[in-house]
Amino acid sequence: MNNQYILLPASPLFIAFSLIVAFVLNLMPWGQMVGVPDFVALALVFWNIHQPRKVGISVAFLMGLLMDVNEATLLGENALAYTLLSYFAIMIHRRVLWFPLRTQALHVLPLMLLAQAVQLVIQLLVTGKSPDWFYFSESLVSALLWPVVSLLLLAPQRRAVNRDENRPI
Repeated sequence: MNNQYILLPASPLFIAFSLIVAFVLNLMPWGQMVGVPDFVALALVFWNIHQPRKVGISVAFLMGLLMDVNEATLLGENALAYTLLSYFAIMIHRRVLWFPLRTQALHVLPLMLLAQAVQLVIQLLVTGKSPDWFYFSESLVSALLWPVVSLLLLAPQRRAVNRDENRPI
């Protein structure tokens, strides 16, 4: 079976909806537990790779500020991490799209590790406390979830392989 699809343009409303859903998932009580991925970071990386002109660094900065307010962290901590995450995701977006989903996950892992490392350095500088060994498990879980997130967020853009003449697109 050929899995090559012609993708329709991404709807700005769907992009905004997916970012809001990611934000709400981070608001959940289990969002701060060890090993639970940062859904906002994952959605930002996805949209920066697939739609870099629609979701850019400014959107990442605003989402970071929202996460800073939500988590009551130092204002700008998540904003800086998300901005750097988006910058590097946009830099490699053309390369990543050439690979299958599993290999894309290997490209996403260093991006997620970078964002967590930035947050870790800021927390160390401000509080002097270091997290436990499982701190970076969030990045590993995010990379493992990459194929699922990609399939879910690309689903509304897929065009049918067998075109129906009664359907306009």
